[in-house]
Amino acid sequence: MAAKPWFRFLIVVLVFIGLASLLRFVGKGFEPMNTPSAPRNSILRLDLEGVIMNGKKFLQTLKDYSEDKNVKAIVININSPGGSVGPSQEINAALRRVREEHKIPVICSSSGLMASGAYYAAVACDKIVVSPGALVGSIGVIMEFANLEKLYDWAKVSRYSITSGKYKDSGAEYRPMREDERHLFQDLISEVYGQFTEAIVTGRPNLKKDVLTEYADGRVFTGAKAVKLGFADAEGSFDDAVNMAAEAAGLEKDKYELFKAPKARSRWWSWASEDEDPINGFFSSMKGFLKLNTLNKPMYLMPGSWE
Repeated sequence: MAAKPWFRFLIVVLVFIGLASLLRFVGKGFEPMNTPSAPRNSILRLDLEGVIMNGKKFLQTLKDYSEDKNVKAIVININSPGGSVGPSQEINAALRRVREEHKIPVICSSSGLMASGAYYAAVACDKIVVSPGALVGSIGVIMEFANLEKLYDWAKVSRYSITSGKYKDSGAEYRPMREDERHLFQDLISEVYGQFTEAIVTGRPNLKKDVLTEYADGRVFTGAKAVKLGFADAEGSFDDAVNMAAEAAGLEKDKYELFKAPKARSRWWSWASEDEDPINGFFSSMKGFLKLNTLNKPMYLMPGSWE
């Protein structure tokens, strides 16, 4: 009797998962290849795209090339809705370090989305260049929780926890949130929000305080409005940002090379590394679509209301 189509499909999926897991395990035992040097008089292009959940690769590439004497300026192309607090702060600190310690001009550019955690990172740049229709802002912090108590009751599931303190299971989805827990989380949100606005004040000292207070409420606005309000420096394209970087670095026109850092690889099985695992990538994408990855999890910086 022939196997049913769904059964054959299941076998194929299981085999694929097994091979991917094996390659991932094997690939971890090898060191990445050396970072190639940039050409002479280079402007380094770095891309900050997608949800910022782990900035390791971006930070490592930034570190490697900021120490390369051939790199005279850096342009960061941003298209991101933001992400986790920690990585966004790390990128901000790393960009400031590049400017202050290595004296390399850093220009940020966006023609798509530069929101929340991505904007947190961008305020560390010397200049911010945006397309008029780009979406900028979403200055704020959010934590999301779900109370699935009624769903568990319907499914006849009893879930509980044994903890070492009354706040250890705060935000758990199997019970309502207590008022003291709500205050605890609000205090955390307020503290990180203060860190966010302080980073903006540090990175953009000419931004009026009353404007920051009014617009740092989670809303997203256009690039044209961002320039008008002082959240960005100029309207323009990525090429305009490159020209601005060249001028800041004292590079003559047509006497520099725009260099894009190659993706880090560990031989042909590099796709099986932890950050590039297609299995993890698939499930992460699905979680992101369903917003399951942010429920009952630490604070993150993502868009709020739109303007």
